[in-house]
Amino acid sequence: MNTAVISDNKISMKTIISDFKQLTKVGLSLSVVFSSIAGYLLAVETVDYFILFLLGLGGFFMVGASNAFNQIIEKDTDAIMKRTQNRPLPTGRMSVNVALTIAIVFTILGISILYSINPKSALFGAISIFLYTCVYTPLKAVTPLTVFVGAIPGAIPFMLGWVAATNNFGIEAGFLFMIQFFWQFPHFWAIGWLQFEEYKKAGFNMLPMGAKDRGAIKQIIFYTLIMILVSIAPVLRVSGSFYIYPITAVIIALLGIVMLYYGVKLYKSEENIDARKLMLSSVLYITVVQIIYVVDKFLH
Repeated sequence: MNTAVISDNKISMKTIISDFKQLTKVGLSLSVVFSSIAGYLLAVETVDYFILFLLGLGGFFMVGASNAFNQIIEKDTDAIMKRTQNRPLPTGRMSVNVALTIAIVFTILGISILYSINPKSALFGAISIFLYTCVYTPLKAVTPLTVFVGAIPGAIPFMLGWVAATNNFGIEAGFLFMIQFFWQFPHFWAIGWLQFEEYKKAGFNMLPMGAKDRGAIKQIIFYTLIMILVSIAPVLRVSGSFYIYPITAVIIALLGIVMLYYGVKLYKSEENIDARKLMLSSVLYITVVQIIYVVDKFLH
């Protein structure tokens, strides 16, 4: 076979894999799987690795489907923004029909796998896909309140792990939901600040009250404070069987104060560099806090 043909095939396959990863946002999907696994580990005494595998796989398909539907709907606006204009749909490297097929297959697989764990897990998975695709995505062009809607499916994975383990949505799952729900506001508003001009070109406004000003930063600071309080509340044993040691609460509070520091710094400077630091510190916060919760649980 001609060497050039082999080389072209390799490039083509590499492009297909890259486009698939971009469409389903594999990195984001894996971070969501991480949250689900953390929620599961918080709920169980003995780990069932087969259930854990199903949860991770079902969660991956669930998020991948949501991301694919999102990019289908936003194909034209993605072409306007520098951050997204090289995605497979706006460039034409992938057709809408192929993307839609992937989204539908991922939806069926995700919900089916979660259903095999228990019906409640499948229900929350379906709610997440529906809200992200049919409510959050269309609302982005209508109102900044879309972030509140998007925070609901975004907060489901951490709670989903608990539901998968217990087949029950109680106060413990509710607290896991609230922790990730309130975390999303400073996180996504920091991104909204950084991408304000790009979003504006596409007709999106992701900041509260629709303005890149100190009013938005006040909201960021307020929700960061709420996030910290909700995150350490389990130390008071108000969250059922999900509770943490005082030292754990102190560590989590300190991590939250780092986010708060960058929020205050952004308020003073209104510079993108501080918004970026806030965004990065928020990613560190939710990842480390979930690990700390799990470690704390197994020390009980």
